[in-house]
Amino acid sequence: MTWIGWALLSAVFAAATALLAKVGVAHVDSNLATAVRTSVVVVFAWGIALALGKHGELRDLDRRTLLFLTLSGLATGLSWLCYFRALQLGPASRVAPLDKLSVPLVMLLAWLLLGEKLTPGVLVGGALITAGAVVMVLA
Repeated sequence: MTWIGWALLSAVFAAATALLAKVGVAHVDSNLATAVRTSVVVVFAWGIALALGKHGELRDLDRRTLLFLTLSGLATGLSWLCYFRALQLGPASRVAPLDKLSVPLVMLLAWLLLGEKLTPGVLVGGALITAGAVVMVLA
């Protein structure tokens, strides 16, 4: 499967995540809900790595890789804490679009920090995502 297929599957699972999380945080502190969800993700991810025999590659990771994966993990944790709190306080149909403002932010930061190209089509797409999120929140 190409990256497009994987990205589309990611979107499907992200949609399921929002709906399931909205129901899940209804009667529990959002931080505790995030901890439970994160624990499930940890067990699930390690289960896959172990089942595929990839755990042995852990010793081959260099310090830079470990640093950036650690920082990514911290950013993920902060994102999830904020996302679950937002779901607890607001409707999923409005929280999720605002969360997707990460897309234009990634586009901008990938251009600034990673040197990725910003084509006219990419700029228009990012602007449409931003406008769509704003319209959905204000509607």
